[in-house]
Amino acid sequence: MKEGQESGSPVDATVAHNARVWNHWLSGKDHYAVDREVGDHVAGMFPIIRDVARADRAFLGRAVRCLAGEAGIRQFLDIGTGLPTADNTHEVAQRVAPTSRIVYVDNDPLVLTHARALLTSTEEGATDYIEADAHEPEAILREAARTLDFSRPVAVMMLGILNFILDNDDAQRVVRELAEATPPGSYLVLTHPTTELGGEGNVAAMKFWNENATPPITARSREEVTRFFDGLELLEPGIVSCSQWRPEANAFGEPAVVPQFGAVARKPSL
Repeated sequence: MKEGQESGSPVDATVAHNARVWNHWLSGKDHYAVDREVGDHVAGMFPIIRDVARADRAFLGRAVRCLAGEAGIRQFLDIGTGLPTADNTHEVAQRVAPTSRIVYVDNDPLVLTHARALLTSTEEGATDYIEADAHEPEAILREAARTLDFSRPVAVMMLGILNFILDNDDAQRVVRELAEATPPGSYLVLTHPTTELGGEGNVAAMKFWNENATPPITARSREEVTRFFDGLELLEPGIVSCSQWRPEANAFGEPAVVPQFGAVARKPSL
């Protein structure tokens, strides 16, 4: 057993992992020394990364409230769950509509442990967690069908997950297969890092990440992110910095742009 690796667990605490580093950037408590070390080094190279993490999390809340509210969506498939924190998808959705059904998907054993303990549901709705790889949409859909009815609209949530599928064609395939499996009236919710929108400094930070942490990551351009929505109808305001997707009024004015695209799109009727 490696030093720092938990006994009886496949969790390797000697290599920084995205879910735990992300948790660190969000001021959570579920991370190891190596995650803090790598996370702080990345933040030193690219100081806005903590703002990106917070903006991505806030976007999730706004998007889910929109879909559970005005769009009337009652089923959510959240791929790349990450470690539970405040206002997870099921909490936001079930606050609006208690009958909402949510399936979380991740393949990290530490996430699995926390999800099973913390991601509980209302009595009227349902919350489930499945262990699966984002590269394998068929397996995800098969397991999710135990909880979700794919003859009815589903919101597929892919926040900060496609950046871990490095090959463009493979990432397109994953999104396409998921979209094809859902009926008209379903939605795709997506965020993705970019070196646009003032994110040029992310290039060196991502290189450091790929040399020192797992899984490896890639940024994509607006044009590349736009391709994920082929055949879908983008909701206003389209593909924008996730901090500026339908921002909520506050005393500090319009939120700052972060180099993380965010968008929500609807699958149209045939």
